[in-house]
Amino acid sequence: MRGALQQPGECITVSPMSTKHPIIVITGSSGSGSNKVSDVFSHIAWREKIQHLIVSGSAFHRYERDEMVQQVEQACADGRYLSHFSPEGNQLDLLQDLFREFSTDGTGNYRHYLHTEEQALEFNQAVGSFTPWEPIPEDVDLLVYQGLHGAFVSDDIDISRYADLTLGVTPIVNLEWIQKIHTDIKNRGYTLDAVRSAIQHRLHDYVHYITPQFSNTDINFQRIPLVDTSNPFDARDVPLNDESMVVISFKEPKDHDFTYLLERIEGSFMSRRNCLVVPGGKMEYAMEMLLNPLVHEMMERRRQAQEI
Repeated sequence: MRGALQQPGECITVSPMSTKHPIIVITGSSGSGSNKVSDVFSHIAWREKIQHLIVSGSAFHRYERDEMVQQVEQACADGRYLSHFSPEGNQLDLLQDLFREFSTDGTGNYRHYLHTEEQALEFNQAVGSFTPWEPIPEDVDLLVYQGLHGAFVSDDIDISRYADLTLGVTPIVNLEWIQKIHTDIKNRGYTLDAVRSAIQHRLHDYVHYITPQFSNTDINFQRIPLVDTSNPFDARDVPLNDESMVVISFKEPKDHDFTYLLERIEGSFMSRRNCLVVPGGKMEYAMEMLLNPLVHEMMERRRQAQEI
């Protein structure tokens, strides 16, 4: 975390840039369940009376849906990899610009990518298109990013450096695929063959550009099903939270009070010094227990900096 969070009896060192305009990143692949974490942040923001803005990573794709299909076909013909997972399929320089501008002075531009018919109707545009760029409202206290590349680092792009807290949502891969298959078929109108083809095509980019980010994140949430997921393309339903466990791993375990968490989260235990395991049905509760104090501390630092 940029600027360690204070524990009893400890001092904190805070980056001046992060204090007034904090950024929280939720990064995970399509089908990872990262939307559950953003829902948790919405609950926290309501309780803490925080004006937050959730920015979707899909808004920084390089191409609209129809053009992306054409670009992927051309890449395949040329023997190249191209997907929404790869840097070439996105405008990561613009995402980095947004993070840098917001962390510096609370400004920046964002837009929406319209995934569904419902979203398209709201903006009177086509499915798979982008809304116009618009400035971040002046009263935003906290920027929350949810998408594929929130902890991305390369030779010329370092998005994670601007985030105050980075969270990875990374269920085991078969579960991730099951969730993607059901989401894309149910909510986005894809066929099973189309989703299977997309998963197969993106596998190279998943390994090279998505997986490495989870070594950069501060906290990772990994859901592990306790039911058979050996053939994700034949799964009739998505395993329930109660049919799974969640491994929560911490880059800096010294910043967290595990004794308190173990007492409060029934059925939890430590599998390693930096890994807390909780029942799947307690996942959102555990997220709130972990994240609410972190967000509260960020807002306190912001308030104190504004008063100064």
